[in-house]
Amino acid sequence: MIAEVGTRAPGFELRDQNYQTRTLSDLAGSKAMVVFIPWAFTRTCQSELCTLRDNFSSLEARGVKVAVITCDSVASNRRWAKDQDFTFPILSDHWPHGATAQSYGCFNPALGVAMRSTYVLNADGVITEIIATDQIDQARDFAEYERALG
Repeated sequence: MIAEVGTRAPGFELRDQNYQTRTLSDLAGSKAMVVFIPWAFTRTCQSELCTLRDNFSSLEARGVKVAVITCDSVASNRRWAKDQDFTFPILSDHWPHGATAQSYGCFNPALGVAMRSTYVLNADGVITEIIATDQIDQARDFAEYERALG
């Protein structure tokens, strides 16, 4: 079943850049964003996550939890997080390749990556909004996150 507004977000169990296992239940109890990005170390993805990093304290102050998911390896995500000072979890959906992105309905099998999609969740894990772009090289606007989070 593909994730849609009004449905419970699909569960996941993935490792973050620090090799810690993270699950959907880690996001429970407050508003949250599950942010899928195609590739680490690329211009558009890095720009998006740097904007997220630069605004992260305002999200935390509002009690919003964030999980970023890529199909890149844990080691790649670790290096990227260190290089860019990303403190939020960057989860690896590397193996089975893209399984979590597939469960959310945002995996592009031709490219082998997650498409640029963000799932905004309420405290119960229900999807309240999906913010996505039509083109893989088009960044999401951070203002859309702020609007969706109220």
